[in-house]
Amino acid sequence: MGVVIVKGTNMKNAAILSVLTLAFVCVVGAAPASADVLYNNPGPGTYTANGWGTPTSDSFTLSQSSTITGANLTLWLNTGDSPLNVTWQIDSSFTDFDSSTELESGTSDASSMTQATTSFGYPIYTGSIAIPGLTLDAGTYWLELDNVGSAFGYGASWDESDGPSSAYNGDVGSISQFYGNGASGSETFEILGTSATPEPSSFLLLGSGLLGLAGLVKRKLKA
Repeated sequence: MGVVIVKGTNMKNAAILSVLTLAFVCVVGAAPASADVLYNNPGPGTYTANGWGTPTSDSFTLSQSSTITGANLTLWLNTGDSPLNVTWQIDSSFTDFDSSTELESGTSDASSMTQATTSFGYPIYTGSIAIPGLTLDAGTYWLELDNVGSAFGYGASWDESDGPSSAYNGDVGSISQFYGNGASGSETFEILGTSATPEPSSFLLLGSGLLGLAGLVKRKLKA
């Protein structure tokens, strides 16, 4: 039996199939990258500063369009107490806790928070709260905590970390101006979610894939 050599249309179809397969791989590889932590407000130390009662509001910045799905918080409570829920609000700007700038608000369960201890020996809880998906453009926004419900009914304080965020408290206004020593007075938190647009590395991967496709098409059609 002789060897069957595939030519013409069949070879071109095989080339097209190969090109489509590689294109699919490139598109999947260049899909929008997700980042669990969209914004982090760390401080110079861990649980070494003060804690502020609510309402307290801190700024956060998104470098690209993103969807917020939650936040990590650090709270100071009374000995033996534990948090049950956190009332939160996302604002478009800070206007002295004016609800007119509210983008989203709600009360999220915080019972999953785990206990730790400050450098002063006070009990704290640190953990995550869920926030219904809120898609925001790149820019600066504000996370406000209005109340923390606890097992014993006592109030809670939001751990101060003096990170890069700006911070305001309902009783004193600007915490930085209250101190007057250059400290930001901002609190310990992370904004969680997913990036809504591809990162530069994804575009680079897609571009490399397309160049590879062009070379493959040229070689296949010349064969």
